[in-house]
Amino acid sequence: MLKVGIIGASGYTGVELARILSSHPEVELTVATSRKYAGQPLSEVFPSLRKRVDLLCENLPADELAERADFFFTAVPHKTAMDIVPPLLAAGKKVVDLSADFRIRDVAVYEKWYQEHSSAELINEAVYGLPELYRTQISEARLVANPGCYPTSITLGLAPLLRKKIIDPATLIIDSKSGTSGAGRGANVGTLFCEVTDGFRAYKVGGTHRHIPEIEQELSVLANTSVEISFTPHLLPISRGILSSMYAVQQGAKTDKDLQDLYENTYKDEPFVRICPAGTFPATQYVRGSNCCDIGIKTDQRTDRIIIISAIDNIAKGASGQAVQNMNLMNGFAETCGLMGSPFFP
Repeated sequence: MLKVGIIGASGYTGVELARILSSHPEVELTVATSRKYAGQPLSEVFPSLRKRVDLLCENLPADELAERADFFFTAVPHKTAMDIVPPLLAAGKKVVDLSADFRIRDVAVYEKWYQEHSSAELINEAVYGLPELYRTQISEARLVANPGCYPTSITLGLAPLLRKKIIDPATLIIDSKSGTSGAGRGANVGTLFCEVTDGFRAYKVGGTHRHIPEIEQELSVLANTSVEISFTPHLLPISRGILSSMYAVQQGAKTDKDLQDLYENTYKDEPFVRICPAGTFPATQYVRGSNCCDIGIKTDQRTDRIIIISAIDNIAKGASGQAVQNMNLMNGFAETCGLMGSPFFP
């Protein structure tokens, strides 16, 4: 059994990791850290874990952590991760980092959007953890940068079109809608029930969301040219889920059947990408609690645009589920191990 630790177990990604790992047949969860809840059982912090996870939350230095597990998830904020990861790697451990600290390949770009990087020497080593694009590299890595939730939904949605140069990347317009869990578990007036329920609003308007450089980085690789996007995120009055709508002018006449065939052929062997039947489109309630990404596609003949809709659970495929998928690859387990549960419905 692989001994696994969760650093930062008291957030939404932490509890989702604990939930998935508690029924994973190849691992044993041996340590879970939390500064705020140190000394309390994780099942008291999250009653959903009663009789599933019996660990006490602890607040331990990196050297003691390294003695407790062989593999670590760092589910901590940006900046915190870049200080924790190096000593774990130095101790011979493998890490999936769920922060943004190792996702951006250009240090200057990272520092423009986030803060000064204190472990920049690891950026070139870190593998971007989107298995559908980087499976081989992930399987050989000791440090994987788990993608952001918006970038996951967008990159999977656009990859087939950009690779085949079917759309003009200069015309890309993307809007995404996320459940409130994407803002984290910390107290925030903007995500209080009365502030969110019965409403729907945009935020970080005007190209200011921190996921933009990550999205542009991956889309540029796929298109083999520099890509800039217009991206606007929105807050939905739901707990979990992301729906991304992507629009671009097509290059060359493609029918709906052409595009349907392209997507089905591209993702036919991917266990977690589901292409919706022609004429139907994803919805957040059909991926909730799963590691699935659902994608639908349609041409707009009147405007010569292609419209792509994708849906994921922001905490699962957008965070913890994908992190476990990466862990499986890094340790030679079946990629689907612990992740094949069907979505929650209703």
